[in-house]
Amino acid sequence: MSKNFSLDAGRIAGVGMVMLGAIGFGSKAVIVKLMYRYGVDTISTLTLRMIFSMPFFLVVILYNYKKNPLSNLSQKDRMLIPLMGFVGYYGSSLLDFLGLQYISASLERLILFVYPTIVIFLTAILFKQKITSTQIYALIMTYLGIGLALVTDFSFAGENFILGASFIFGSAFTYSIYLVGSGRIIPRVGSILYTSYIMLVATLCILIHYFFAKGSGLWDFPQEVYELNILMAIIATVAPAFLTAEGIRLIGSGNMAIVGTIGPISTIVMANIFLGEPVGLWQVVGTLLVLAGVLMIGLKKKEKNEQVSHRKSF
Repeated sequence: MSKNFSLDAGRIAGVGMVMLGAIGFGSKAVIVKLMYRYGVDTISTLTLRMIFSMPFFLVVILYNYKKNPLSNLSQKDRMLIPLMGFVGYYGSSLLDFLGLQYISASLERLILFVYPTIVIFLTAILFKQKITSTQIYALIMTYLGIGLALVTDFSFAGENFILGASFIFGSAFTYSIYLVGSGRIIPRVGSILYTSYIMLVATLCILIHYFFAKGSGLWDFPQEVYELNILMAIIATVAPAFLTAEGIRLIGSGNMAIVGTIGPISTIVMANIFLGEPVGLWQVVGTLLVLAGVLMIGLKKKEKNEQVSHRKSF
């Protein structure tokens, strides 16, 4: 009886962590748009975010270093981790922040949320896994939803709207590469320590980029910029990274994909409240289609995992 209660409590905690993580990640776009109102540029915003976030990840690395020094990693992992950090957090974040200059925060989160469908394509190409009919229907629904949301957003977009949407899609694509690669590394390294290593690599890349692109002026912005960046570092970077990692451990990646659908919805709500972004009918319909497509993928994966577990029980 107590064991069953413990398992249920663990799943509830896992669901709560994933939900909080998704909402935290969803708040990032809103905070960035607020900072852009103070005239801060993209690379400075990204650099400040990483500077304020990095101490938390360094503490994790230092705490775990004696038990898991870099020398314990294979040569392959020591090569792959910097690559994933460059592609997954430096490249993806840079494209994301560039795109937010031109499109709404709610549309940014919606486009980013196509990453599960991109992961399916990449996995099928790289590892020759068959794409099922359910996944095809999910892909159609997802991209139809994006199309409807784009039409709504385009009605009040600027001249660089297409450029902004392209940047965000590029961010989703590079993040998908990161997820596919990370899935092979995390079992050997551990999710929290791996995330900390990735963030360290990404921070170094961003600092180098800032040095060559700007060189100075990072501390010349209004006080509100730094306050917003500290907020973004805590609630939109560090906390959701660890919450999501622990949530996946408790409920699994398939369930995480389902619960995480709250992310785009929370961004739309926050963008409406804090940025005054309008919510159109077609945007709502498009969002529901995207969420339905992701749910189909997540439920299919969950069903497959349950079938495998059932077979193993015999």
